[in-house]
Amino acid sequence: MNLHGMSADASPHDDVAPGDEHDAGGIRKAVTGYLIGFALATLLSVMSFYIARSTLVWAPSIPIALSVLAIAQMGVHLVFFLHITSGPDNVNNVLALAFGLLIVMLLVFGSLWIMTHLNHSMLPMDEIINRQR
Repeated sequence: MNLHGMSADASPHDDVAPGDEHDAGGIRKAVTGYLIGFALATLLSVMSFYIARSTLVWAPSIPIALSVLAIAQMGVHLVFFLHITSGPDNVNNVLALAFGLLIVMLLVFGSLWIMTHLNHSMLPMDEIINRQR
């Protein structure tokens, strides 16, 4: 065993993350990885539609179930299609993804914050109409 937890006779390509098969060799493994990702994404989409239309899940918990399936589908897309893994060569990709998420969160929550404060500061419509007379 070395520092990385691998035996001395194991190559670094023996431990490959899902969706990162194209580095391990061959176009067949790359296409297989994409097909597995496509099948998982399709299955998660079908499950979302099924849960939204059926009585399988308790009605108040449907938004939570759909959120869990959406997060799972984002994970499938990140791993199988964008090849975001925990490998040392993906540090820049993970940092770019984290920065993109930060910018999106700032835009969404900042816009909601601004709209909430604008709504709070506005006069009710009947007072606006009364002032115009």
